[in-house]
Amino acid sequence: MQNKTQPDVIVIGAGVVGLSAALALQARGLSVTVLDREGPAAGASAGNAGAFAFTDIQPLASPGILRKAPKWLLDPLGPLSVPPAYALQIAPWMLRFWRACSPGRVAASTSAQTALMDLSKAELEPFLQRTGTASMLRKEGNLQVYEGEAEFKASLAGWKVREMHGIEFRHLDAAGMAAIQPGLAPRFTHGTFTPGWFSIADPKLYTLALAERFQATGGEIDRAEVTALRPVEGGVDVVTAEGKVRRAAQVVLSAGAFSHQISRTIGESIPLETERGYNTTLPSDAFDLRTQVTFGGHGFVITRLSTGIRVGGAVELGGLKLPPNFRRSEAMLQKAQAFLPGLKSQGGVQWMGFRPSLPDSLPAIGRARATPRVVYAFGHGHLGLTQSAGTARIVADLLTGQTPAIDIASFSPQRF
Repeated sequence: MQNKTQPDVIVIGAGVVGLSAALALQARGLSVTVLDREGPAAGASAGNAGAFAFTDIQPLASPGILRKAPKWLLDPLGPLSVPPAYALQIAPWMLRFWRACSPGRVAASTSAQTALMDLSKAELEPFLQRTGTASMLRKEGNLQVYEGEAEFKASLAGWKVREMHGIEFRHLDAAGMAAIQPGLAPRFTHGTFTPGWFSIADPKLYTLALAERFQATGGEIDRAEVTALRPVEGGVDVVTAEGKVRRAAQVVLSAGAFSHQISRTIGESIPLETERGYNTTLPSDAFDLRTQVTFGGHGFVITRLSTGIRVGGAVELGGLKLPPNFRRSEAMLQKAQAFLPGLKSQGGVQWMGFRPSLPDSLPAIGRARATPRVVYAFGHGHLGLTQSAGTARIVADLLTGQTPAIDIASFSPQRF
């Protein structure tokens, strides 16, 4: 029976990364308590596109994004935006992002991202089997579509990098795309299909299933807003907004977009920012969607979930406090209607969530500077679901004294 006064580990964050880590630690025989300010699947884990994007090895911070960014930033509803009210605050992060776009740093980030992707893919299906969630996995691939030969040719350098890393794909003409996904507008003349792209039936239901499994096997989940950490002899005190103190031998900080606020309380300033993601989830009969479709030139995807058809994506660097701008969801939905002429756009539910992102597009995974008893696991950006099983493996290795399955130097929280 778990000692509720002092578990072996407290995991801060009940999103997909935190719960995956909690389950991995539990499987190693540790008693674990999870604390979350809102409860399981309340943040980005609820509203993402549901993809295990193992082929997405190239960082967002790249020369290609720098070329596109000026045009995108001119459109307040486009794929990348910075609200004027937040521009000054995010300027230091943007400078770090720009520096991370140098060819040498992009190559290093791609290599590190590939290693984490390979580990995450290898760990995923065994993890799903252990947690009773294997039936939720789908292997329907992903189709990236391009408007004209120029856009297609501009993508080829990225596909060359993927080819070097052994990722399977095939380029298609309009007829080839129609065979995989009928109903695309004729403006899309080229495409690339990646069959190794997996997805989950519904990301929120999956995360909730992980929470249920964790509790069924003896774990405790409490709703509490963590405001501070205090290293003490033999452990770590976790302080909540109510003034209560919980102690554990070790702590995993996986609180998504709020993680940096907690890390500051032990003297560690990590440049975490918030990509505000938007989507609209339509009824299941909105379109005959057979694979996930990525409209890369417009920064969004359309995904078939068990709960509906989700149209979402884009990046708004707007922090945690500005009100949602759901015109962004509406703009994506209007584009989706033009790109998929048969799409029925009525009856949708809008959502906005916070993606925790670091300027070099790599997560922070590793021990805190102040104490080795605190392990960070946050900042996965668009790839939290994708990298959840691999991150859980690394966290479990660190907290049980084993050498991590991959070199984690590139993910060091102190690299900034």
